[in-house]
Amino acid sequence: MKVFKTIPQELPQTPLLEKIQSPNDLNELTSDQLKRLADELREFLLFQVGQTGGHLAGGLGVIELTVVLHHLFDAPTDKIVWDVGHQAYPHKVLTGRKDQLKTIRKKGGLAPFPSKNESEYDVFGVGHSSTSISAALGMSEALKEQSSKIVCVIGDGAMTAGMAFEALSHAGHLKPNMLIILNDNDMSISENVGGLSNYFSRIWASKLYKGIRKGGKSFLENLPQAHHIARKVETQMKSMVAPGTIFEELGLNYIGPVDGHNIDELLQVVGNLKDFDGPQFLHIITKKGAGLDDAEADRIGFHAIGKIKPVTKKSKKTSSPKYQDIFSDWIVDMAEKDSDLVAITPAMREGSGLVEFSKKYPDRYFDVAIAEQHAVTFAAGLACENKKPVVAIYSTFLQRAYDQLIHDVALQNLNVTFAIDRAGLVGEDGPTHSGNFDIAYLQCIPNMVIASPSNENEARKLLSSVYEYDGPAAVRYPRGQGPGEEIDRDLETVKIGKANLLKKGSSKLIMLNFGSLLNHAKEIAKKYDMTLIDMRFIKPFDEGILKKYSNAKWFITIEDGSLIGGIGSTIANWVTEQNFKIQVKCFGIPDKFIEHMSREQMIKEAKLDYESITKELDKIF
Repeated sequence: MKVFKTIPQELPQTPLLEKIQSPNDLNELTSDQLKRLADELREFLLFQVGQTGGHLAGGLGVIELTVVLHHLFDAPTDKIVWDVGHQAYPHKVLTGRKDQLKTIRKKGGLAPFPSKNESEYDVFGVGHSSTSISAALGMSEALKEQSSKIVCVIGDGAMTAGMAFEALSHAGHLKPNMLIILNDNDMSISENVGGLSNYFSRIWASKLYKGIRKGGKSFLENLPQAHHIARKVETQMKSMVAPGTIFEELGLNYIGPVDGHNIDELLQVVGNLKDFDGPQFLHIITKKGAGLDDAEADRIGFHAIGKIKPVTKKSKKTSSPKYQDIFSDWIVDMAEKDSDLVAITPAMREGSGLVEFSKKYPDRYFDVAIAEQHAVTFAAGLACENKKPVVAIYSTFLQRAYDQLIHDVALQNLNVTFAIDRAGLVGEDGPTHSGNFDIAYLQCIPNMVIASPSNENEARKLLSSVYEYDGPAAVRYPRGQGPGEEIDRDLETVKIGKANLLKKGSSKLIMLNFGSLLNHAKEIAKKYDMTLIDMRFIKPFDEGILKKYSNAKWFITIEDGSLIGGIGSTIANWVTEQNFKIQVKCFGIPDKFIEHMSREQMIKEAKLDYESITKELDKIF
């Protein structure tokens, strides 16, 4: 494997890669050619992601594996399912999308993750983790009368989710002919690669061992007790040199660990396993960020990168902080005030802004790995014993713990605070990560309090307010930076459900803003001389202030959430219940998934920008 010191600044020469238009072009390549192709692919990927930004380290770690899989298997007849999708960039390059990689995460360009709508080689769309084994198992069952081979690649982080183990257990029951590859890039067990473990891995994946195992199984089937003992002996023998006992007990044939960057070894082991009967579990060891010195040293920092810009004279930063940074400052300050505060995250310490907290209060910080359901019920248990848990979680990830949110927290009216990041339209990561639905799925839950800040200072105040509330409560805030509002560093609170009257207008048009689109709302209110109210709270909303305007002609609501089931529809229902002669016009995210593009472009696509809203209002007023 060729190792690069820095990210290339010029398009590299990749003569072998240039000839790869589809996976079929890999079929006749020799081992040495595959190694050269891997080096060229790594250099190309480094250059291209450096130009566009995007997910880097995960893809670098699976380059050799991707080359081998597309050499040995006949995609798309054979199904290769990628988990999460961060590791799928090399797969996109080798499946005819090399020249399009420069468009990744841009409007009209390649999706940041595998997408069925984009390519026949993307056999399962993915954005959240830990889905690959379940999807591959379903494909295997549906295609069991056909000759298609089924492979899924799951990372060690994704294996921390309960869903992955549910699928493994089912695979052990169904006994499908499928290959599960665990891409393990945790260096804590890298010493298992090489020596005795590699020797036994090659034996267990050999055709000779397959024949002996199959013959012995047939012979012992008539002697159930002997068959059971033989199986136990085999499992215990493997456990002496490899950490695979749990997978063997689930009914899978464990092989590994194997060096995931050794193409010769992968060709031999994977080449043999593709013809084995039953569920095979191959454990490979890789380095996340492999082939780039800086990425190997900082796997978290190079998980995803921005565009590599030419070095220019440094200028002072004047940009406002990101909402996750506001949350980071707030939770550290609140933890100093309240010793019962504990923070929980499902493997999103950096993304959610908990790095500083984890360093300052390590005994009160819990990263539960990719286990959103456990995170929420764990918080419920803490709340039962008078701790004050704050669950920092992305909007789309909270969807995965919806039952726990209702059954374990809200039903028991427990004192849990949810800091919901990435609410609304997120930008380049697209529909898999856009938090369009949290207003709709939260406001229907009894006992929930939901706040939606319109700027940075409001975010801090509303975090303090819902934290002090005795019961389940959430603050939803968007990705990225706010409008630049000055932040008060105290822990001031506002009354739950209390709106903020920002501007009185002379018309009978009342603009109700819910959340981060306040700047658009201000411009619109100015144009039509509307009264503008920043509602702050979605549940409970301020009925008192709305009743003061019972003689209004129109309520216009604006929210960065789903129009169907959103707060606008709740306001419209409330107006009807009050028998007010007020018409309601709602603006929100329409009933469709908006593909990856910048957040500003997404807002325009949703017709939530100033021009789109005023164009619609001009038809009415």
